[in-house]
Amino acid sequence: MSPGFGHRFRDPGLLETALRHRSAGVPHNERLEFLGDAVLALLVAEALHQRWPKADEGALTRARSQLVRESTLAAIARRLGLGDQLQLGPGERKSGGRHRDSILADALEAVVGAVYLDGGLDACRAAVLPWFEDGLATLPAGKADKDPKTRVQEWLQARQWARPEYELVEARGPDHARHFRVRARAGEPLLEVEGEGSSLRNAEQSAAEALLTALEAAHPPRRRAGVPPA
Repeated sequence: MSPGFGHRFRDPGLLETALRHRSAGVPHNERLEFLGDAVLALLVAEALHQRWPKADEGALTRARSQLVRESTLAAIARRLGLGDQLQLGPGERKSGGRHRDSILADALEAVVGAVYLDGGLDACRAAVLPWFEDGLATLPAGKADKDPKTRVQEWLQARQWARPEYELVEARGPDHARHFRVRARAGEPLLEVEGEGSSLRNAEQSAAEALLTALEAAHPPRRRAGVPPA
């Protein structure tokens, strides 16, 4: 077992498979990733349900999404040193695959699936939840950041401006490594930005984040007369 994952494998082959990207041959980690995604969603939902007894479904859902989104999982994978242990094909190695958010997040989910199969749910909970402790601790109880698309929508609604538009610009790559590029536009005058991600949803959220940044830069809050800047 590699240091930092928090579980000693009885079947080291499970971990080896979890760390093998499809580009490195078979068996690869996609089935474990599928399983780990579901197990991780359950564990994080369970932790939030226990810690936030008064939070409503919306707050719980937003918090879970924030904790298991691709960028968060990739950051955890980097902290665990997972990228250095990945088995990648020559093409992915040359293109920097071990540093790519999508590959790191998928591999982390595969490790979760491997731990679950090797030790069961209790062992998986004990190993995995500490990875999320900092994130859980920094979320205000019962609250979580709204996703970028929601924040853009609310920003525009507050000014009674039209809803944002999202357009798929490009979808490329094989089924196991799809990459999407989305254009978002909104504002008066109209602003256009783009975002990318390993799923259409991630690309739209990335574009929304960039759009909100552009809108706020183009329309900074007005300062009242006589009030000095902060």
